[in-house]
Amino acid sequence: MGLFERYLSVWVGLAIVVGVLLGNQLPEQFALIASLEYAKVNLVIALLIWVMIYPMMVQIDFTAVKNVGKRPKGLLLTLVINWLIKPFTMAFLGWLFFKVFFATWVDPQTASEYIAGMILLGVAPCTAMVFVWSQLTKGDPNYTLVQVSVNDLIMVVAFAPICAFLLGVSDIQVPWETLLLSVFLYVVLPLIAGVLTRQLLNRHGDSQRLNAFVGQIKPWSMMGLLATVVLLFGLQAETILAQPQNIVLIAIPLLIQTYGIFFIAYFAAQKLKVEHAVAAPACMIATSNFFELAVAVAISLFGLHSGAALATVVGVLVEVPVMLSLVAFVNWCRSRYQHTISSNG
Repeated sequence: MGLFERYLSVWVGLAIVVGVLLGNQLPEQFALIASLEYAKVNLVIALLIWVMIYPMMVQIDFTAVKNVGKRPKGLLLTLVINWLIKPFTMAFLGWLFFKVFFATWVDPQTASEYIAGMILLGVAPCTAMVFVWSQLTKGDPNYTLVQVSVNDLIMVVAFAPICAFLLGVSDIQVPWETLLLSVFLYVVLPLIAGVLTRQLLNRHGDSQRLNAFVGQIKPWSMMGLLATVVLLFGLQAETILAQPQNIVLIAIPLLIQTYGIFFIAYFAAQKLKVEHAVAAPACMIATSNFFELAVAVAISLFGLHSGAALATVVGVLVEVPVMLSLVAFVNWCRSRYQHTISSNG
């Protein structure tokens, strides 16, 4: 791991500070950026995420994707965590903290909206950022693609029913444009670009050209990540400074949920003897959230200035620092993890 990636958490921390400062000092400019959206998908953020993902898509070897079916445990793990465990633990933690622990600090209506926002985060597994976490943990890019794609297909049919059940609302309107456009922008489009680039560079079997190109564009992934962090925190700077106490209250159960789900997935992967290159992205998919979809649904159901919308935004704010800490943990434990599954074999 290079110097830049080794201290990525430091650069992200600086990006967070820069984002909040810029958002506070240049609110009109960030408001203009926020207005550049289609179907509640911010086009500038979409571009930056695309910059992050494209270098990883170039590395995907489709001739190896067909072999993923020979290792089904990693895929089954992320599906069980994402759809049978995560939404329900998020709902429980939301109720526990805002109806019991924080009941005297938050009025009942606002508490219900915070819980709703948390549920929306819990039912939306990550689509885009997983490719970043997979690369940072040396995950299998081919397997990661399959994991993300299968989750996206399930999300199309399962998101609305699970949300309706947990929220107690029968007429949830899923913003299909947001869902489908996000999947297209963050998975389909960069994947097509990556496949075409790979074929062009490797058409004569010259892997040196392909490897050289990947080496040149790989730093753009991290630059895209940092620019995205600056923009996200800049867009939410006023909220962060105006409601710091509420953000802390929301962040507490979200942090418990995030770390809790990760370690459930991590230890389950060990018990199942899933190899590290597959287990790492599986745990990351189970842990992180599709925040664009969650924010869009929260706004459409409860309004832009609702507690539900704020809760989904807090999910965005805590995700990158938390996921970086988990990346560090996964990399630190790699040899111990492999030794454990080998000795138990």
